[in-house]
Amino acid sequence: MECQGVEDVKRIVADKDISFIQFWFTDVLGVLKSFAITPSELEEGITEGMGFDGSSIQGFARIEESDMIAKPDPTTFQLVPWQSNRRPVARMFCDVLNPDGTPYEGDPRYVLKRLLKKIKEQGYTFYVGPELEYFYFKDDQCTEILDAGGYFDTRPLDMGSNLRRDTIFALQTMGIQVEYSHHEVAPSQHEIDLRYQEALKMADNTMTYRLVVKEIARQHGVYATFMPKPIFGQNGSGMHVHQSLFKGEQNAFYDPKDPYNLSEIAKHYIAGLMRHAPEITAVCNQWVNSYKRLVPGYEAPVYVSWARRNRSAMIRVPMYKPGKEKATRIEFRSPDPACNPYLAFAVMLGAGLEGIEKQYELPAPVEEDIFEMNPAERKAYGITDLPGNLYAGILATEKSELVERILGNHVFNKFIENKKIEWDHYRTHVSRFEIETYLPKL
Repeated sequence: MECQGVEDVKRIVADKDISFIQFWFTDVLGVLKSFAITPSELEEGITEGMGFDGSSIQGFARIEESDMIAKPDPTTFQLVPWQSNRRPVARMFCDVLNPDGTPYEGDPRYVLKRLLKKIKEQGYTFYVGPELEYFYFKDDQCTEILDAGGYFDTRPLDMGSNLRRDTIFALQTMGIQVEYSHHEVAPSQHEIDLRYQEALKMADNTMTYRLVVKEIARQHGVYATFMPKPIFGQNGSGMHVHQSLFKGEQNAFYDPKDPYNLSEIAKHYIAGLMRHAPEITAVCNQWVNSYKRLVPGYEAPVYVSWARRNRSAMIRVPMYKPGKEKATRIEFRSPDPACNPYLAFAVMLGAGLEGIEKQYELPAPVEEDIFEMNPAERKAYGITDLPGNLYAGILATEKSELVERILGNHVFNKFIENKKIEWDHYRTHVSRFEIETYLPKL
């Protein structure tokens, strides 16, 4: 359902007898927030926005400056498919504004829009295609799996195919294009890949995708989670992000004369991602649990490197297919699906742009299995490590002038503050591992 503007929304709400219109936005951590209005409030809500208390939203305003306005983007209007048994319900993503109508600097969607506006002035469009992995469990209180399937398995090993099918149907009814879906490596782990899209629309789609996956699972009586590493000894869930820059209809990453079919812009972009990867890791991997996934041996990247075929590398350049110049892209493999997509896409783009603007030199690719290398071999290749835990990631981000510039002072400080609180709760917690390991002998 394509809506181009306010009049389209009002017409559809009337024609389809829509009961409620949900206003969606996210907090600094990427948690979806929502409130609903009735059609009688739509005229004011869509033209002026609706007020709410920002002091109750994570990372938003202090109490003394709490008045916020949620102003919906009419182009994001879609019906909510899991409400189909009743009068229809619709949703729109919102930009968060100050009372005077100016953009609120604490709004993650504005962080990404601000950077996209900058590159648009330079003639660029940023496209991303994330691959979000997730698990199905019996409920949200345990990690009891639904199947013991593995990579690309089908029934009877894959017991999630019906869940994925219904999820895809729901996504398609909301205007989200799906490329393919399959069972992933770990038991009860799955993946549905979205067709690449302009970054802001894809960030909105990513938020929608996560909710749709969970809602369809709930309808089937199971629980879906994007927790990065829920099962010890099994692969965690990643969000490999394919990305490219276009100038008009031309892929700015493609050069037919280069051995890798990569333009100088693409090489500088990769070099920017590599140099600034430690600084942006806390944004792309924002939870204590994220770093249980980023360990050697489970297909998640741990080391800063790039390659074409090597899936142990942090950045991979998929092989070029003749006649598919538009598909030339890079794949950033370290993020996980529990990040805030608006902020994650922004820091990835910002790091790549820094490489382009400062013409960072791209090191040679590393096609050998990095996990099999010893520290001396990695040092010889110039391979460095990603942060090993959330605290190390926070420290790298906190020192980053680049990340502060991309996120803006407000979001940057609120994010760091929140993550330090999370780390403090984690480091003071006495775990079962400690009880079982130390209590019997100390």
